[in-house]
Amino acid sequence: MSLSYRMLDGVLTQEFAEPCSPGHGEILVEVEASSINYRDIAIQAGYYPSLNGVIPLSDGAGQIVEVGTGVEGFKSGQAVTSCFYPFWESGPALASNHRATLGCDLDGMLTRFVTLPAQAWVPTPEHMSAAEAATLPCAALTAWAALFTRGNLLPGQHVLIQGTGGVAIFALQFAKAMGAQVTMISSSDHKLARAFELGADHGINYSEFPEWDQKVFDQIGAEQIDLVIELGGSQTLQRSLNCLKVSGRVSMVGVLSGNEVTMNISNILGKWVAIEGITVSHREDFLKMNRFLATEKLRPIVDKVIPLCEAHLAYEALPRGSHFGKLVLDHSEE
Repeated sequence: MSLSYRMLDGVLTQEFAEPCSPGHGEILVEVEASSINYRDIAIQAGYYPSLNGVIPLSDGAGQIVEVGTGVEGFKSGQAVTSCFYPFWESGPALASNHRATLGCDLDGMLTRFVTLPAQAWVPTPEHMSAAEAATLPCAALTAWAALFTRGNLLPGQHVLIQGTGGVAIFALQFAKAMGAQVTMISSSDHKLARAFELGADHGINYSEFPEWDQKVFDQIGAEQIDLVIELGGSQTLQRSLNCLKVSGRVSMVGVLSGNEVTMNISNILGKWVAIEGITVSHREDFLKMNRFLATEKLRPIVDKVIPLCEAHLAYEALPRGSHFGKLVLDHSEE
């Protein structure tokens, strides 16, 4: 019997269960680490329609225990990482491949053992630990899609990134590795200092400079941003548009400051701006991203590792926003 969790009526509940042997086309994995995202907080709060009693968390990494019949390309003992959308292998986003996600509609990673279809896994980059790989499925692949799959960022272009959470820090790492210029905004000078250590070219404390779009103009000139990784939502979108150059893009990833926006749309029309909603991308992109990570030897920034038996602490810590990078759960510590 091993420790597992379920989300019952918004309450994180422990249970002990036996591993489920894999059927045809499935893989049984011992989960060594998982990570928490803001989506998991929203699911707990009831903002996402989810399966009551679901095992939470989409993001996990571990080793294959057993491979079911008909599975090719995987073997026992191999290190693997979960896919947020287990049925979206490639191609455009459709209702059919978005119908189910781990930790919401399907049992997720907050458990010691999990059995899922083979397409719900990708090989873990060889240079990463399970704790590092567990941060990739949601935050890293969202950043990848926001920058490259849909954002079309090119070397030498300038991207503005909001915040210093998981998606933001992955976006910073990816953009710098690609040869782009990066401006970060945060409410913490300490976090901005850490962003500079990771290669950020410019940083603005929006608590000190509430009209941070004007500060962007002061630092790099007016309307010089090619792409914004928009994580704030209602309180930041208008200022993001102000910073963009003609034909600039906004990758709309988060709504941390609210969902509803009252704004002047003239900047969208006059500048030929494209605003695109971004979520996690598909398995083919995950494999492409992992090749990039391996080539560049990039490592995720893990802020804190919490024992599995204290998973509630991760749910309490994430909304406080004091982290830099990702919060990870160590499943070897029950």
